[in-house]
Amino acid sequence: MLSRIADSMYWMNRYVERAENYARFMDVNFNLSLESAPDSIQQWKPLVIITGDWPLYQSSYETVEKEKVIYFLGFDLQNPNSVYSSIIKARENARAIRPELTKEVWEQINHIYFLMKEGFEKKRWKNKDPRIFFNTIKEGCQLLFGIFTTTISRNDGWHFGRIGQLVERADKTSRVLDVKYHILLSTPKDVGTPLDLAQWAALLKSVSAYDMYRKKYGKLTTLNICEFLILDKIFPRSVNFCLIQAGKSLNTITGYHAGFSNNAEKQLGKLKAQLEFADIHDIFSGGLHEYIDELQKKLNTISMAIYESFFANKYATPNLKTQNL
Repeated sequence: MLSRIADSMYWMNRYVERAENYARFMDVNFNLSLESAPDSIQQWKPLVIITGDWPLYQSSYETVEKEKVIYFLGFDLQNPNSVYSSIIKARENARAIRPELTKEVWEQINHIYFLMKEGFEKKRWKNKDPRIFFNTIKEGCQLLFGIFTTTISRNDGWHFGRIGQLVERADKTSRVLDVKYHILLSTPKDVGTPLDLAQWAALLKSVSAYDMYRKKYGKLTTLNICEFLILDKIFPRSVNFCLIQAGKSLNTITGYHAGFSNNAEKQLGKLKAQLEFADIHDIFSGGLHEYIDELQKKLNTISMAIYESFFANKYATPNLKTQNL
């Protein structure tokens, strides 16, 4: 497969996953803000910080306000990671490999794009409750992944797309946990209170994890929630599950199922091994925020290794198992 096709498939899925997760961030933060004191800075600044977009926000806006943050993360085309920017980039990557996609996948990407365009034109960020709009975008992205899964053959292209989605999801799940950390910085006195538990419940719901968590653990506790979202091996949005499945797709592409054949497999395998033998008590002993911060750095290392191993020379044929898209 040409590296440029694999590259576009990888980034198309990654940008769609990013858009869906930013829509999730908006939902969880709005829910958490309803449970907190009416302080825009306390409620909305952590959301921008954990996305990694705080320096850009500061350069564009003088104050932190709900409407400004929703516009910045949802619609601002000057923000390369906004929902709108991500959908545009996903569509551009899909257009570049249009002959390799099914009609259904292409139509759904266009559907999401026009939803975002309409939302931009109608200034949905000014809505009193923008959750309805972002929930529609989230559901549109989920439908796209369902169509991608059920209409694309399980070839190298599908696996590259799957890797992009899973690496992005692992990063964003860790960042959702970081939202709670930054809120705790401002409200340490609320730890263990009903308000604290309500915030954790909202966080679980934001990643569609509430029901599965309750089936496994029952009672809401900080330790169990973090263990579930970081280390669980069978929940689809946990960091560990994402890396396990990404590793399987990477092994299928290279044909190596033991050891590693390139730096991408090496870096992914190292992080998988660390999570496999990790203990949530040890993570908390060393500091949850510090652990998450280090985890995100390692995910960035994996992303760079994937680029260098497969996409650095976009128009050359990489050393992959021959398999037409």
